Amino acid sequence: MRLGIFCLVGLLLSASLASAQTPKSGSPSPSPGPKLPEVRPALIGTAPNSLINTIDTADLIKKGQREAAVMFSCLVAPSGEIVGSGAYRGTNGSELLEQELLKRLATAKFIPAIHNHKEVIAIFYGTVKFAVMNGKPRLRIFANQQLSEVDKETDFIDPQPYVGQDSKFSGLHYPKTGSTVAVTGVVDLALNVDAKGNLKNVQVLSEEPPLLGFGDAALSDFTGAKFIPAFRNGQPVESNVKIPVYYKPSLNSEREKAGVG
Repeated sequence: MRLGIFCLVGLLLSASLASAQTPKSGSPSPSPGPKLPEVRPALIGTAPNSLINTIDTADLIKKGQREAAVMFSCLVAPSGEIVGSGAYRGTNGSELLEQELLKRLATAKFIPAIHNHKEVIAIFYGTVKFAVMNGKPRLRIFANQQLSEVDKETDFIDPQPYVGQDSKFSGLHYPKTGSTVAVTGVVDLALNVDAKGNLKNVQVLSEEPPLLGFGDAALSDFTGAKFIPAFRNGQPVESNVKIPVYYKPSLNSEREKAGVG
C-alpha cells in the first residue's frame, strides 16, 4: 500500500493522464509555449506564495523560536502544488519551526520538476534552518538533506525520484512486518545517482526497528526508480547522498490487525 506523502501518487498520476487525454470541446487549440528544458528539479521558487516567502518569521520570533533546523519532504505535482508533506529529524527545540513549516507547505506553490521536456510528479527533499541574529530572523531553505552541504549553505540539490515516463517508482509500500502492533519504520538509504538520473547503487545503511522488513521494502520501492539528477551550480551532476525513508501504517492495516473490517 502507498503511504505517507506517497499515498496520492497513483491517484495524482491518473488524474494527470486523464486531464492530458481529455480534449475540451469548443476550445481552440492552445498556442505552443516556450519549450521546456530537458530536465529540471522541483524548486522552491521566489513567488509570493513560495515556501520561503510564506513562513512567518516574525511570528516565530514572537513565540520564542530560537536557532533550529528541520528536514522535510513533499510530493510536488506537475502544477507545482504540494499534495503531501512530512517533517522529521528536527533539532532540539524546533517544534514551533516544524509546525510553521507544515502549515505553509499545505498551501505553498513550488516550481515543478521536468523530465524529457515534460512536467512530472517528483519528491522534493529539503532542510529549513532558522536563527535570530541581532534581533532579526534569518531563514534559509535548502533543496537537500546532506549535512555537509547544509552547513556550507551550498546550492546543491538532492536527486529527486519522479513518477511516470521511464521511472518505475510508485511510492512506498508498507511491508508485512508480522508484528501484532502497528509500528512506524525508518530506513536510511545511501544512493548513487549518475548525472542522467540513473540509480547506479542503493544500499541500506540502517533500519529501525530491525528485522521487520523495512529495509527490504525500501530496496524494493526504489528498485527501478529514475531520478531528476542532483544539481550543483545549475548543472546536473553525479551524486552520492543519504536519505531517510519513513513507513507509517495506514488506518486499514491497523484495522486488520485489530480484526476490524
